[in-house]
Amino acid sequence: MATVQEKIKLMKDKLEHVRQGGGPKRIESQHSKGKLTARERLDLLFDEGTFVELDALVHHRCTNFGQDKKELPGEGVVCGYGTVDGRLVYAFAQDFTVEGGSLGEKHAHKIWKVQDLSMKMGAPCVGLNDSGGARIQEAVDALSGYGGIFFRNTAASGVIPQISAIMGPSAGGAVYSPAITDFIYMVKNTSQMFITGPAVIKSVTGEDVTAENLGGAMRHNSTSGVAHFACENDEDCIKQIRYLLSFLPSNNMEETPFVETQDSPTRMDEALNTIIPDNPNAPYDMKDVIRMIVDDGEFYEVHQYFAKNIITCFARFDGRTVGIIANEPNQMAGCLDCDASDKSARFIRFCDAFNIPLVNLVDVPGFLPGVNQEYSGIIRHGAKMLYAYSEATVPKITVILRKSYGGSYIAMCSREVGADQVIAWPSSEIAVMGPAGAANIIFKKDEPELKKQHTDDYVAEFATPYKAAERGYVDYVIEPKETRPRIIQSLNMLATKREVGPARKHGNIPL
Repeated sequence: MATVQEKIKLMKDKLEHVRQGGGPKRIESQHSKGKLTARERLDLLFDEGTFVELDALVHHRCTNFGQDKKELPGEGVVCGYGTVDGRLVYAFAQDFTVEGGSLGEKHAHKIWKVQDLSMKMGAPCVGLNDSGGARIQEAVDALSGYGGIFFRNTAASGVIPQISAIMGPSAGGAVYSPAITDFIYMVKNTSQMFITGPAVIKSVTGEDVTAENLGGAMRHNSTSGVAHFACENDEDCIKQIRYLLSFLPSNNMEETPFVETQDSPTRMDEALNTIIPDNPNAPYDMKDVIRMIVDDGEFYEVHQYFAKNIITCFARFDGRTVGIIANEPNQMAGCLDCDASDKSARFIRFCDAFNIPLVNLVDVPGFLPGVNQEYSGIIRHGAKMLYAYSEATVPKITVILRKSYGGSYIAMCSREVGADQVIAWPSSEIAVMGPAGAANIIFKKDEPELKKQHTDDYVAEFATPYKAAERGYVDYVIEPKETRPRIIQSLNMLATKREVGPARKHGNIPL
């Protein structure tokens, strides 16, 4: 009969065996690909010494293809909790060194437990994905595992922040859990996402494509918009996740973290007075405006490479997180299109779910015209923005810098769809359409010289903020340099905003 000390040694040996994952050779193979192991990733994510592992000794019960005889340390996934900047966070990291990180029944059950606990405790859940997909030997049990993960992702949506990092392959059903979560990170050159891989596509459609070109980090960041962030390597990915968490509350009942700043809330920047070109068609960089008004010029852009004609980012005013949606005149003149509408609507809804005020910086000439946009459903996509803004109950502040025409004036959060404060610069132009277009329609039969006079009259009468201010659609017309203190004043005034909608199960956003 074993002694107590022998039993303790047995426990330590078992745990050490689990910590070794797939063993030295597979760990070395992981490193040779420029990838960290699951445990190395978790060590970087959590504050030093705070990670607590759960279910380290879980073992599969598969009896197919001799799998019952095969030992899979940790079931190919490391799960647990710890702190990030002192706040509780749950996480799982798939271990590619163990059976390719494939997901079986007990692998999934470990993830379920982390998801359930994160909901109960009101803490963010981070998934570090690096998996070959479903464990074929476990058949329907593996599919059930995925289904349970998807169900929990959906239940947690809007309750706790959910962040996914793709740090290796993610194919088939494995891609849907990240897609349901709030934000997706991908690592350049080492991560891919796709429903069907290059070989299957080649056999079915005849298309020849590489894994990287089909589903690599930059493909999903710039073309599909599936991913929100592209990272240089695993270390950069984990660092960025920690940074994102610094802007977010732990759950939908808490406030965002307050970050001390030496940047005065009354600071004004004279450069804002000259940033708008005199030529109304000349571009400028909206990111320069953002840097001049937010705390310490610091912001974190979401979807940086996708739909560049609109900017979505997190920043702070006087220490508190806000979400910024801003047209980018440097890209497509800041027009709204299908992708920009989708990008904005999802960001708006995330901010609203987690009590993050919205600041909208407007310079938009309209929705992008064209047959392709109409065939792509610009009406439906644009309606998503209108729906998202109208539904949002967080403080909404709109600053009109220059153009704000037609339907895009409303889509960028006008008074009519719930803006609590509308601020305009003297350079703003609020009208149904641009002066030249309006004159061509209203005075199309006039001689060119007379038409030019009418255009000038239209500019003086309508392409200004003053008609809107007369009607109460604009609260203030301010000197541009005053923008930062005015926004902070408005945020302070709106801090206790409460808005209750009609009783309903949920609305029906035009997806």
